[in-house]
Amino acid sequence: MRVLGLDVGDRRTGVAISDVMGWMASPLTVLKCAGLAAEQDAIVDLVQKHKVGLVVVGDPRSLDGSAGPQSQRVSQYVAQLTARLAPVAVVQWDERLSTLHAQRLLRESNRRKVRDVIDAAAATLVLQSYLDAHRQPDPHGPSTPEHEGGSL
Repeated sequence: MRVLGLDVGDRRTGVAISDVMGWMASPLTVLKCAGLAAEQDAIVDLVQKHKVGLVVVGDPRSLDGSAGPQSQRVSQYVAQLTARLAPVAVVQWDERLSTLHAQRLLRESNRRKVRDVIDAAAATLVLQSYLDAHRQPDPHGPSTPEHEGGSL
């Protein structure tokens, strides 16, 4: 099942998507829509196009974990998106510092600081954090030479 990750901003929303196994997140796009309805239409289209089974929306909590004004705005956004995407689930995921982390990673990689790239990178970090926290252990155990027919 693919998972879509969103980093909702005032002007842009970064979008990331997982691989079909739900292990790895990659940047997908940045939405710059005129209005909430148009943006959520675009998200509905992405969910259908990529056969997404879950949407993870970054929750911009304060450093102390409290829900500030931006977090409350995102909660309203999630409520509206949930109604539009049913039966696809929409969950909020703590994204504290994801944009700052994305900016630092881009600076370290010597890339130009481009807002769209940062938004998509932030969405990727939010989604990867969610995927890592919810990864199911391999039922066959870790891969070792013994499990692959080799010897130690």
